[in-house]
Amino acid sequence: MEKIIQEKISADHLLYVSLKYTKTCDVIFNLMLRWRKMIKTSIEQMLKHAKKKKKITKISTNPVGQIDEIKKLFNKNKDFLQVIEMYEMLRKLEDLRTERIGEFRKNVNLKIFYQGKEINVNLEQLKIYAENLENFIRTTKQFLSS
Repeated sequence: MEKIIQEKISADHLLYVSLKYTKTCDVIFNLMLRWRKMIKTSIEQMLKHAKKKKKITKISTNPVGQIDEIKKLFNKNKDFLQVIEMYEMLRKLEDLRTERIGEFRKNVNLKIFYQGKEINVNLEQLKIYAENLENFIRTTKQFLSS
Protein backbone atom coordinates (compact mmCIF):
# COMPACT_ATOMS: atom_id res chain seq x y z
CA MET A 1 0.00 0.00 0.00
CA GLU A 2 2.94 2.30 0.67
CA LYS A 3 4.10 2.17 -2.98
CA ILE A 4 0.59 2.99 -4.15
CA ILE A 5 0.32 6.00 -1.82
CA GLN A 6 3.76 7.22 -2.94
CA GLU A 7 2.72 7.09 -6.60
CA LYS A 8 -0.51 8.90 -5.76
CA ILE A 9 1.38 11.70 -3.99
CA SER A 10 3.64 12.14 -7.04
CA ALA A 11 0.65 12.12 -9.38
CA ASP A 12 -1.24 14.65 -7.24
CA HIS A 13 1.79 16.95 -7.33
CA LEU A 14 1.83 16.77 -11.13
CA LEU A 15 -1.91 17.48 -11.29
CA TYR A 16 -2.25 20.24 -8.72
CA VAL A 17 1.15 21.96 -8.88
CA SER A 18 3.10 21.26 -12.09
CA LEU A 19 0.11 21.42 -14.41
CA LYS A 20 -1.16 24.60 -12.75
CA TYR A 21 2.02 26.46 -13.64
CA THR A 22 3.20 24.88 -16.89
CA LYS A 23 -0.01 23.85 -18.72
CA THR A 24 1.75 21.53 -21.17
CA CYS A 25 0.71 18.24 -22.70
CA ASP A 26 3.98 16.73 -21.46
CA VAL A 27 2.81 17.18 -17.87
CA ILE A 28 -0.56 15.60 -18.73
CA PHE A 29 1.23 12.70 -20.42
CA ASN A 30 3.57 12.17 -17.45
CA LEU A 31 0.64 12.36 -15.05
CA MET A 32 -1.15 9.63 -16.99
CA LEU A 33 1.99 7.47 -16.97
CA ARG A 34 2.21 7.95 -13.20
CA TRP A 35 -1.43 6.89 -12.82
CA ARG A 36 -0.73 3.83 -14.98
CA LYS A 37 2.11 2.76 -12.68
CA MET A 38 -0.08 3.31 -9.61
CA ILE A 39 -2.96 1.24 -11.03
CA LYS A 40 -0.58 -1.53 -12.12
CA THR A 41 0.91 -1.74 -8.63
CA SER A 42 -2.58 -1.79 -7.10
CA ILE A 43 -3.74 -4.60 -9.37
CA GLU A 44 -0.65 -6.69 -8.59
CA GLN A 45 -1.07 -6.21 -4.83
CA MET A 46 -4.80 -6.99 -4.93
CA LEU A 47 -4.23 -10.17 -6.92
CA LYS A 48 -1.57 -11.33 -4.46
CA HIS A 49 -3.96 -10.62 -1.59
CA ALA A 50 -6.84 -12.41 -3.37
CA LYS A 51 -4.62 -15.46 -3.93
CA LYS A 52 -3.61 -15.46 -0.27
CA LYS A 53 -7.30 -15.28 0.74
CA LYS A 54 -8.05 -18.09 -1.78
CA LYS A 55 -10.43 -15.93 -3.83
CA ILE A 56 -8.46 -16.88 -6.94
CA THR A 57 -6.37 -19.96 -7.64
CA LYS A 58 -3.53 -18.46 -9.68
CA ILE A 59 -2.23 -15.10 -10.81
CA SER A 60 -1.71 -14.63 -14.52
CA THR A 61 1.78 -13.58 -15.59
CA ASN A 62 0.65 -11.38 -18.47
CA PRO A 63 -1.03 -7.98 -17.87
CA VAL A 64 -4.13 -8.78 -19.96
CA GLY A 65 -4.79 -11.89 -17.86
CA GLN A 66 -4.34 -9.86 -14.68
CA ILE A 67 -6.84 -7.29 -15.92
CA ASP A 68 -9.37 -10.06 -16.66
CA GLU A 69 -8.87 -11.56 -13.18
CA ILE A 70 -9.31 -8.21 -11.44
CA LYS A 71 -12.44 -7.53 -13.52
CA LYS A 72 -13.92 -10.82 -12.33
CA LEU A 73 -13.12 -10.00 -8.70
CA PHE A 74 -14.75 -6.56 -8.87
CA ASN A 75 -17.43 -7.11 -11.52
CA LYS A 76 -20.10 -5.43 -9.37
CA ASN A 77 -18.15 -2.23 -8.68
CA LYS A 78 -18.81 0.12 -11.62
CA ASP A 79 -16.40 2.85 -10.48
CA PHE A 80 -13.61 0.32 -10.08
CA LEU A 81 -14.22 -1.11 -13.56
CA GLN A 82 -14.16 2.41 -14.99
CA VAL A 83 -10.61 2.85 -13.70
CA ILE A 84 -9.63 -0.55 -15.13
CA GLU A 85 -10.94 0.55 -18.54
CA MET A 86 -8.90 3.74 -18.23
CA TYR A 87 -5.86 1.58 -17.31
CA GLU A 88 -6.33 -0.46 -20.48
CA MET A 89 -6.00 2.78 -22.47
CA LEU A 90 -3.06 3.99 -20.36
CA ARG A 91 -1.20 0.74 -21.05
CA LYS A 92 -1.07 1.66 -24.75
CA LEU A 93 -0.52 5.40 -24.22
CA GLU A 94 2.92 5.62 -25.84
CA ASP A 95 1.67 3.85 -29.00
CA LEU A 96 -1.52 5.90 -29.44
CA ARG A 97 -1.78 8.86 -31.77
CA THR A 98 -2.00 12.11 -29.81
CA GLU A 99 -2.59 15.73 -30.69
CA ARG A 100 -1.56 18.72 -28.57
CA ILE A 101 -3.97 21.64 -28.42
CA GLY A 102 -3.71 24.97 -26.61
CA GLU A 103 -0.46 24.30 -24.80
CA PHE A 104 0.65 26.96 -22.27
CA ARG A 105 -2.96 28.18 -22.05
CA LYS A 106 -5.84 27.69 -19.68
CA ASN A 107 -7.56 25.27 -22.08
CA VAL A 108 -4.62 22.88 -22.60
CA ASN A 109 -5.88 19.67 -24.19
CA LEU A 110 -4.25 16.38 -25.16
CA LYS A 111 -6.33 14.55 -27.76
CA ILE A 112 -5.84 10.81 -27.64
CA PHE A 113 -7.15 8.56 -30.40
CA TYR A 114 -8.08 5.21 -28.85
CA GLN A 115 -10.22 2.42 -30.35
CA GLY A 116 -11.60 4.71 -33.05
CA LYS A 117 -12.63 7.33 -30.48
CA GLU A 118 -11.23 10.75 -29.80
CA ILE A 119 -10.60 11.33 -26.09
CA ASN A 120 -10.03 14.91 -25.00
CA VAL A 121 -7.87 14.99 -21.90
CA ASN A 122 -8.19 18.52 -20.53
CA LEU A 123 -8.14 19.93 -16.99
CA GLU A 124 -11.80 19.01 -16.35
CA GLN A 125 -11.27 15.46 -17.59
CA LEU A 126 -8.16 15.09 -15.44
CA LYS A 127 -10.17 16.11 -12.37
CA ILE A 128 -12.79 13.43 -13.21
CA TYR A 129 -10.02 10.85 -13.61
CA ALA A 130 -8.47 11.95 -10.29
CA GLU A 131 -11.82 11.56 -8.52
CA ASN A 132 -12.29 8.08 -10.00
CA LEU A 133 -8.78 7.16 -8.88
CA GLU A 134 -9.56 8.36 -5.33
CA ASN A 135 -12.45 5.87 -5.22
CA PHE A 136 -10.21 3.21 -6.76
CA ILE A 137 -7.58 3.71 -4.05
CA ARG A 138 -10.23 3.65 -1.33
CA THR A 139 -11.53 0.34 -2.71
CA THR A 140 -7.97 -1.00 -2.95
CA LYS A 141 -7.26 -0.03 0.65
CA GLN A 142 -10.45 -1.73 1.88
CA PHE A 143 -9.70 -4.86 -0.14
CA LEU A 144 -6.12 -5.13 1.09
CA SER A 145 -7.13 -4.63 4.73
CA SER A 146 -9.87 -7.32 4.61
